Amino acid sequence: MRIQVLYFAVFRERLGVDGEPLELATGATVADAIAALEARHDVVAQLRGRYRIAVNHAMAEPTAPLADGDELVLIPPVAGGNARHVLLTAEPLSLDRCLAAVTGPEMGGVCTFTGLVRRHSRGVTVQRLEYEAYGPMAEKVMHELVTEIEAELPGARLAVEHRTGTLAIGDAAVVIAAAAPHRAEAFTACRAMIDRLKDRVPIWKKELGDDGAIWVGLGP
Repeated sequence: MRIQVLYFAVFRERLGVDGEPLELATGATVADAIAALEARHDVVAQLRGRYRIAVNHAMAEPTAPLADGDELVLIPPVAGGNARHVLLTAEPLSLDRCLAAVTGPEMGGVCTFTGLVRRHSRGVTVQRLEYEAYGPMAEKVMHELVTEIEAELPGARLAVEHRTGTLAIGDAAVVIAAAAPHRAEAFTACRAMIDRLKDRVPIWKKELGDDGAIWVGLGP
């Protein structure tokens, strides 16, 4: 089947086109269309998490089915909006996306944090980690934390991505970027985000190692 993709604002500007047709298999979903567009255009992948999707003039979820002749639009933040980059995903994380979301001419300091899966934890050799999340609530709380910290530190801006699923040693589990006019606020915002995320966001970590498996914080 064939759908029509329309581009506006930053997408139209960077891609140099107002729209294009997209061929998909019968039964494809919005998520399938986005995956195809990301494979075709680097800019779509780079802006993941920073736009919404509309199908036939109505906002659509990734699981929504598509039909032949549908019109799909990538909706970047509207003028006056304050879109935040918050992403919970089973795909590899991107610190570059977080940096792109927070940097700007008013920012004099940028601080980042990347949490990696390490080989040893509490004296145990770790083989891999499994992250499980209550997705809708986890994303909601991460948005709330960004709003909360930015309100406490005027001028600061935060972006965060967190993995779910199975992670190997060395994989990034969480990436955070914080920017502010001055370095002190950038450091404070970044530290506050990881501390509060670990305390309040419903994401659970299971360590699988030589001695078996353990849910961190609860035991075997």
